[in-house]
Amino acid sequence: MERKKKILVVDDEIEFLNMIKLRLEASGYDVVTATNGKEVFDRIREHKPDAILLDILLPGMNGLEVLKRIRNENKQIPVFIITAFSSQERFELANKFNASGFIVKTQDIKTEIDNITSILRVSDKYKG
Repeated sequence: MERKKKILVVDDEIEFLNMIKLRLEASGYDVVTATNGKEVFDRIREHKPDAILLDILLPGMNGLEVLKRIRNENKQIPVFIITAFSSQERFELANKFNASGFIVKTQDIKTEIDNITSILRVSDKYKG
């Protein structure tokens, strides 16, 4: 049996984090979570995720700083930036650090989850 893809979801909004986790698990993914930048690196080492969904606004180290550090250690892992506030400046910064894509938080969480699972499926196809 093929192993489940492991996704690391990083967000400090616990309610959003749990909702994403439940929905991704229902879609067949193994999900690991973190609520701040420091935890991200522990989770990466411990769980070796196949993809990361990373909130841009985190306590302590923000998502762009986390992304920059991830890219210093691992250029291959898909990292998708999650944000409630999309701006050209953030988009450009995320692209500078090779973000794999952007996910904008909306009021319609079901659509958001569908978008995330679609992005992950496409990502899987290109990864081989």
